Amino acid sequence: MDMKNNSLKCRPQNGIKSKDVIRFLLLVCFVTLIGVTIISELSLGVVVGTFLIVALLLLILYKDITRYKPAIYKDYKILSLIGLLLSGNLIISRGLYYILEGFSKWLGNLDPQLVTYALPLAVGPMLTVLLVDIHTAIVFSVITSLLAGVWLGDSIYSIFTFASGLTAAFGVVRCKRRSAIWRAGLFVGLVCVFTSITINILSGRLLTINTPISAIFAFSNGIIVAILVSALLPLFEYFFKLTTDISLLELLDLNQPLMRNLLVVAPGTYHHSIVVGNLVESSAEAVGVNPLLARVGAYYHDIGKMKMPEYFIENQTGLVSKHDKLAPHMSSIILLSHVKEGVELAKQHKLPQSMIDIIQQHHGTSLITYFYQKAKEQLADSSNVVSEDDFRYPGPKPQTRVAAIVLMADATEAASRVLTDPTPARVSALVDRVINHFFIDGQLNDCELTLRDLQEIKKHFVYILISMFHRRITYPGFDIKDEDSNKEPTETQATK
Repeated sequence: MDMKNNSLKCRPQNGIKSKDVIRFLLLVCFVTLIGVTIISELSLGVVVGTFLIVALLLLILYKDITRYKPAIYKDYKILSLIGLLLSGNLIISRGLYYILEGFSKWLGNLDPQLVTYALPLAVGPMLTVLLVDIHTAIVFSVITSLLAGVWLGDSIYSIFTFASGLTAAFGVVRCKRRSAIWRAGLFVGLVCVFTSITINILSGRLLTINTPISAIFAFSNGIIVAILVSALLPLFEYFFKLTTDISLLELLDLNQPLMRNLLVVAPGTYHHSIVVGNLVESSAEAVGVNPLLARVGAYYHDIGKMKMPEYFIENQTGLVSKHDKLAPHMSSIILLSHVKEGVELAKQHKLPQSMIDIIQQHHGTSLITYFYQKAKEQLADSSNVVSEDDFRYPGPKPQTRVAAIVLMADATEAASRVLTDPTPARVSALVDRVINHFFIDGQLNDCELTLRDLQEIKKHFVYILISMFHRRITYPGFDIKDEDSNKEPTETQATK
């Protein structure tokens, strides 16, 4: 792992490219057009003023992303998503405003200004948390609230929008199921009611009919937000190929077709994957990556072994291995193929791209040492040279911290099975040996794991493995070996 290269990866790109400037100006013009439409005034001063305000706010967003979220800065798909959420949030709210305004005019005595409390501007921040992250959602809320205050001509309305946006964002920051969206929508509605009453107090309209009406519209805001987010989230997940924690939880269900088939066809691999999931989840949380993504990736990383399960030792029940009759090169081809087969199965079952990447990278370009050494021994007396490339996985090396943790957990769990006396000292030495091997072999060069992260991973691996290899007392009457050795064989046993 090259620490110098890793430090460079975390820095934003120096300089501003002309393409970035063009994209930025186009987004400013687009959002300005929306703003001018909302204000419904086409005077030159309004257009220029709106353009400058939008340009300033988006420049703040741009600088925040380049400084604190360089990974987003390099991902044009996520940048496009943020731009779409920002503009789409305003378009949807404006469209609903026209509908509610017409409804208020139809009623006759209702103040059209009260319908602004029902505008679901919190949809954008909530979707941003679910699809991007909480930091971006907070900045998104600030920009949305300021734009809403300018375009609706009410500076106090910015407070209302900011409060509802932050509530929506923090309401789903730990979202683990779709019902959490409705719970967050309820909180948004309550906060909107409180804020609307506070605004009425500041305006001296607390004892008027406007207070209960505005409270009703404000509470409906949260319901509308929950409905729109529930409807739009699957669409954004599909079109932008993103995976939320909600989708990951659905994949975590062991009744999924792939996991059920793995249990039936390759039970040893299934159990191995579950244990690897325990290892990666604890260590992922310690180094600050998504533990849910790590566990799901561990569950599916070896699904390619379902094609030829009997050629992998964890699924072999007999004493004779099928590899005994094969040449080392042929055995390595079979082992190497499980990565490719796993990627194909993942695509057939429409697993997210993040899962496909973990399957493809969970061995990196590591060497199949056993069959490589066996091939060298067989050709020791000949002039032929065994190439390491024929016994290395195609890769690529792990590109993310999650994939790297799965790589190390996979090898560590497999190696731990050969420990004859798994004492804490031996388990710790084994984990050190496995992780140091990948470090020296360069398998961790392309991910962003630090030396401190590796120490945390080692510590959690050792803790889980020691817990797994806990000792048991010998129960009276269940010492099968001693009992069988002391008994004389019966006539029935002797004839078998």
